[in-house]
Amino acid sequence: MNWVSAVDSLRRERRPGVLVTLATVRGHAPREAGAKMVVSADQTWDSIGGGNLEATAVERARALLTDGARLPELMSAQLNERALADHGVQCCGGEVTVLLEPLAVVPSIAVFGLGHVGVELARILARHDVELHLADSRATYASSGALHSATLDAVARVVVHHAPVPELVLGQVPPGTHVLVMTHDHAEDVALCDVALRCTHLGTIGLIGSSAKWRRFQVRLSEEGHSAADLDRITTPIGLPGITGKDPATIAVSVAADLVRIMQREHSQQVSR
Repeated sequence: MNWVSAVDSLRRERRPGVLVTLATVRGHAPREAGAKMVVSADQTWDSIGGGNLEATAVERARALLTDGARLPELMSAQLNERALADHGVQCCGGEVTVLLEPLAVVPSIAVFGLGHVGVELARILARHDVELHLADSRATYASSGALHSATLDAVARVVVHHAPVPELVLGQVPPGTHVLVMTHDHAEDVALCDVALRCTHLGTIGLIGSSAKWRRFQVRLSEEGHSAADLDRITTPIGLPGITGKDPATIAVSVAADLVRIMQREHSQQVSR
């Protein structure tokens, strides 16, 4: 597997890694500038030249992974017999700079309900670097044809679920997934909220709807044994409070903007650790 395939594999498997690039070369070196490799916690793919240089770069990359680093860094190395080396001597005679870029696991979002608002929301979120799960209990709404225009130029990794029992999808999404509940059926909505509250691996839980709908849901969910603290995990209404339009595109913009704000806050917290 080359480094390009390795990056794609890590992304699909939701494993962090580090992209290592031989950024500059002065004099002689075992590889030319631009050579790349990928490092994970227990594997490597491709090569920047082997020897002490590569071993040192792999060691540093794994230290970045252990630390949960999110920012890239540069590392310089002298390739001569006088240079300090922990992994053997390389006396090519050159000097190199190595760029180490952490490949973080991207955020995950699950949208339940692919009606007018759900499709508009998918259209916006698909343009972001996320893993996007789109679920509907209706086969025609979860078809490639129905979602073609919304996901045509997707940057996101899009996973579509036709799930007659959509609650089952909650057990299939990755840890930390942000859940948005907006199905065509209030019975589905309340069932999804019930199961989402029982899951310990999810991120935020958002529910579309009015205050009257939420009052009814609070009664139903309380009858299912959920405490007031449990119910506080659900955000409703969803979206930015200053955007009040009710057409699907406006609602989708509002919901997406609020979710992007949440994800940016999470990213900032991770970077500052």
